[in-house]
Amino acid sequence: MIRRTTFAALLLVCLASAVFAFQKGKSEDDKLRMVHGSVTDAQDNPVVGAVVQLKNAKTLQVRSFITQEKGTYQFHGLDPNVDYSLRAEYQGASSSTRNLSSFDSRKQPAIDLKIEAKK
Repeated sequence: MIRRTTFAALLLVCLASAVFAFQKGKSEDDKLRMVHGSVTDAQDNPVVGAVVQLKNAKTLQVRSFITQEKGTYQFHGLDPNVDYSLRAEYQGASSSTRNLSSFDSRKQPAIDLKIEAKK
C-alpha cells in the first residue's frame, strides 16, 4: 500500500513538472515573433530560389532562407527587442535592405522584397 501511494505521488509530481515545463516553454514562445514575405522581380513575378538573409543587429548573426514556390520566405523565433535587416539576392541581383525595428510591435509582420536589375 505504501509503495502504491509513493508511486502515485511520484507520478503526480512528474506530471505536474511536465505540465509546468510545457507552459513555461509555451509562454516563452508567445513572446517571440516571426517575419514573412515574398520576393519579386521588377515585373512583380515571384522569384523562386532567391536567398533571403536576415541579420540580427545586436549579434550580427545572419540566417538565410531560400524562397519557395511562390517566392515566399519566413523566419521564426525572432526576439522582439532586437532590430533585424532583410535583403534578398538572386543570380547576382539584389533587393534593397529593409529593416524590422524592435519598435514594430506586430507579432507577424510582412516585409516584401523586390529584386532590382543588375547594373
